[in-house]
Amino acid sequence: MPAVSLRGRAGRYVRQPAGYRAFVRAPLPPEPPIRVDGDMLALLSRADQAVGRLDGVAQTLPNPDLFVAMYVRREAVLSSQIEGTQSTLEDLLAFELDPRGLDVPRDVEEVVNYVRAMNHGLERLTHLPLSLRLLREIHAELLTGVRGADRRPGEFRTTQNWIGASGARLNEATFVPPPVGDMQAALDDFERFLHDGALPALIHCGLAHAQLETIHPFLDGNGRVGRLLITFLLVHRGVLHRPLLYLSLYLERHRAEYYDRLTAVREDGDWEGWLKFFLRGVGATACEATEAARRIVGLREQHRAIIQARGLGVNGLRLLDLMLQRPVLNVNLVKDNLDVTFRTAGRLVEQAEHAGLLREITSHRRNRRFVYQQYLALFGPAEDADVEPTPLQTTEASGTG
Repeated sequence: MPAVSLRGRAGRYVRQPAGYRAFVRAPLPPEPPIRVDGDMLALLSRADQAVGRLDGVAQTLPNPDLFVAMYVRREAVLSSQIEGTQSTLEDLLAFELDPRGLDVPRDVEEVVNYVRAMNHGLERLTHLPLSLRLLREIHAELLTGVRGADRRPGEFRTTQNWIGASGARLNEATFVPPPVGDMQAALDDFERFLHDGALPALIHCGLAHAQLETIHPFLDGNGRVGRLLITFLLVHRGVLHRPLLYLSLYLERHRAEYYDRLTAVREDGDWEGWLKFFLRGVGATACEATEAARRIVGLREQHRAIIQARGLGVNGLRLLDLMLQRPVLNVNLVKDNLDVTFRTAGRLVEQAEHAGLLREITSHRRNRRFVYQQYLALFGPAEDADVEPTPLQTTEASGTG
């Protein structure tokens, strides 16, 4: 029996009056339906179990919200680096400590916006359905006041855009998303699909991410919104009680396969290949986050024992809790958060430094800054990614679409 062709299952390329070919998408869920073979079922089961373990171990943390806050920051750094920023997690933490500081990259404010967008979306999800309105709000938080601020933050595009090498023209594009008219219809279908609870949550999430990347509804920031959507959907579907799963590092490490899988969906209708790649990423990322959570519990207990052995008392333990919340700090931050005198705060920081818990990262006699390096290392530097960020350029085409 001949194999059924799946070409056109995700949509088709249509030549436009200006001569270029744009992709006109098909609505979700795919037709014919997703084929769940043994391999897909095994990957789905392993990913579900890994996410469940992550959700469970997060409950064992002494303060899960601190862990969440650090993971949100880490994801902000990684996702922004995919788009070409240079700021590190330590840069972000230093900026939060002193926004007037002159020794952090200028693009750190893009990372700050990502943190703000994530937190805004999670807060809004408590009383607003996952919707196009929420995606626009998130987009506005991402781009306002930073690179891309001139590209209609918070608004869907009204002209044709395309993806290609920097400086490429429309007829040289790697991919041309739907024209504006079809984009608007696609977004209406997409919003309905966001509330389709019939599919397994991780399958639903993988389909939604790929579809939003294909629709590409903004002039800039589509990749970041698409990666944020993964976390929002997992929280929206109740798979995670706290937003702890972020795929940016996995997608960056497997950048070539990521783009190849999305291309295969569009050109060959291979939704199954994409979903298997996505599920492998979910499983691997959840396992990594679970291990990080366990290491944090172990590190905290080890360092509590050091503080008690050195007789640093209650304030020493309070300082450790602050270090878990703000791993880059100065004496003024300690003074204000522990409600002690500047002299007492300085002595506490000095004692933590002598105990090997803090390390000074400035050479100034005034305004000295310290880092809780052993804790920060558990979140993994972005430089661990196998491929250096080389972002594809999304370009607005005036007067078309």
